[in-house]
Amino acid sequence: MTRALTLDDWILAGVAVAAGLLAAFLARIVLRWLARHAERTAWSGDDIIVDALRTVVPWAAVAGGVAAAAAVLPLAKVVHGNVNKTLQVLLILVVTLTAARVVSGLVRSVTQARSGVAGSASIFVNITRVLVLAIGFLVVLQTLGISIAPLLTALGVGGLAVALALQDTLANLFAGIHILAAKTVQPGDYIRLSSGEEGYVVDVNWRQTTVRQLSNNRIVIPNGQLASTNMTNFSRPEQKLTILVQVGVSYDSDLEYVEKVTMEVVAETMAEVTGAVQDHDPAVRFHTFGDSSIDFTVILGVGEFSDQYRIKHEFIKRLHRRFRAEHIEIPFPMRTVTVQPGSGAIPQQRSGRGADEVTAATLD
Repeated sequence: MTRALTLDDWILAGVAVAAGLLAAFLARIVLRWLARHAERTAWSGDDIIVDALRTVVPWAAVAGGVAAAAAVLPLAKVVHGNVNKTLQVLLILVVTLTAARVVSGLVRSVTQARSGVAGSASIFVNITRVLVLAIGFLVVLQTLGISIAPLLTALGVGGLAVALALQDTLANLFAGIHILAAKTVQPGDYIRLSSGEEGYVVDVNWRQTTVRQLSNNRIVIPNGQLASTNMTNFSRPEQKLTILVQVGVSYDSDLEYVEKVTMEVVAETMAEVTGAVQDHDPAVRFHTFGDSSIDFTVILGVGEFSDQYRIKHEFIKRLHRRFRAEHIEIPFPMRTVTVQPGSGAIPQQRSGRGADEVTAATLD
């Protein structure tokens, strides 16, 4: 038997609830102050932790006040037990959701820091979130007095059937984990597949890899296919790469002077164009006696894959302007064709930019 509630009981219960609310209010003030200080640090993890605590600590203070109020009231033992159990379940749910957000946020922060890009590998984020939520669900069941041993046994048996039914999905999942763990591909890398698709890796999730082309279109590639195909990664082992620009000059040119002028243009381009690697040693290498020109290759260093287009654009413009100023000829292809007498050809002479020079002779 429980005694009747008195005014003093209600006052004590009200004081307990008010104390819990006051503690929650003070906790929010303190945590807001901590959040401002966390924003000044370079590590993003403290921002994630403080933001999560701003959710869980006030709720814990309120739950503590309600529990204290229930303890001072002369309630039946069963009612006390139900109230405490309800508060425990609510608190576990809040803590679980908060822990899932903290852990997934920290994982995202780590993947961003390691890949050095804005995107993240969401496969790890999703896996950690699911694991934390599953653990919280099992703790809730245990708190409610429900045995989890039969549930785990049923999940083990059912998991085998699910694994057989979802072979392709699980293959993509483990392929994605292997790709990221082996650092074959990371978000932000520029890749090119043997089938021709290329672009920046945006994300690797539990089933597929998303690639953004330079045209801003998205390519979706199953992880299993990505793991089994031949692929070129232009961002590893480092983002800096070397590009080749092919140039040809007339046979009448002074090659020493051509090399000197070209290196001056290279130095100017490397110093003024964004994305150029200034500490890279450029080079000019003559390599072929062509049909119409002596051909050479200019070797330039760029910061990352997409920079090459801007640097080639600027270098070719500047080199063409400088060659014209220095009277260095870049010849167009020409070919002389001689037709033997008696072939019936009509004598003619044609010449011009981009056309062949044709000489024909015939005897009647």
